[in-house]
Formats: sequence, structure tokens, C-alpha cells
Amino acid sequence: MRTLTLGFVVAVCVCTFAIASPRAQSRAGDAPSMPGGIQSARLPDGTLMLTNSKGMTLYTFARDTPQQSNCNDNCAVQWPPVAADGAPPNDAWTVITRMDGSKQWAYRGMPLYGWIKDAAPGDITGDGVANRAWKIAAVDTAPNMIRIHLAHIATTFPAAPTPN
Repeated sequence: MRTLTLGFVVAVCVCTFAIASPRAQSRAGDAPSMPGGIQSARLPDGTLMLTNSKGMTLYTFARDTPQQSNCNDNCAVQWPPVAADGAPPNDAWTVITRMDGSKQWAYRGMPLYGWIKDAAPGDITGDGVANRAWKIAAVDTAPNMIRIHLAHIATTFPAAPTPN
């Protein structure tokens, strides 16, 4: 029991430090450096998502791997790959080589795509398509990751003892 309590206290202290640390938190509205032609926008819930230069939502495909796009041929007609040119601006970005030899941007290991059925900037009609295999490409900011971690601790240790 003592080990469990100590582990919980250490986890809370680490999370508290991470929340307070200026390195762990971006200022509101800040986005990581992005390649040319890619920018960000906020969803109504405040989530930062990736868009192309025209403000059209970008998506990721759950069946992709960090080294390979699995959306080719007719799939790539419906979900146009985001063409990569130039060097990645930081380690969050990579360039993958597609089956046809073209280059595609990947964010955090996930190749990026548009969706032909989105008609206007801000449309998110591709989110959840194909049994939720297609997702909005969201920017994973430190505050969101901390919130998820704290929720995990709260549900994993609901009966953690409190200090007297």
C-alpha cells in the first residue's frame, strides 16, 4: 500500500510540474513549426487541427504506418495525399515515399490527406469515415496529453489514500 501511495504522489508531482513548466505547455493559439502549405485551425471544442494552405481539414488513416501510406489508387483519389516538398521543419514531421514514388508529409508518423467531400474550409465530413479509420489530424499539445494522463490516474487509483 505504501508503494502505491508513493507512486501516486510521484505521478501527481510529475504531472503538476509538467503543467506548470513553460516547456510543457504552448501558449494559446501556438502551433508547432509546420512545413510550407500546412497550417492549423481550431475546432469548436478548441482542439488544434492541421489544415492545408486553403484552410481545408487534413486527415490521418488508421491503416497507415509511419513508413508507408496504405491509401493508394482509388483511395488516393478520394483522399488526396498531402505532397511534401522540402525538409521537415522539426522532428514531428517526416516525409514518406508513396507506392508511386511521390513524397507525402506525415505528422507524428501519420501520413496526411485531404478529403474530396469537404467543400469549404472548416468542413470535417471525413472524420470517422470507414468505421472510424479516418480521423482529423489533430495537433497533440502537451496540455491535452497531461489532461489524459491525469484522467487515467484518477480512474486507475480511485481509492488512493489521502494524506492526513
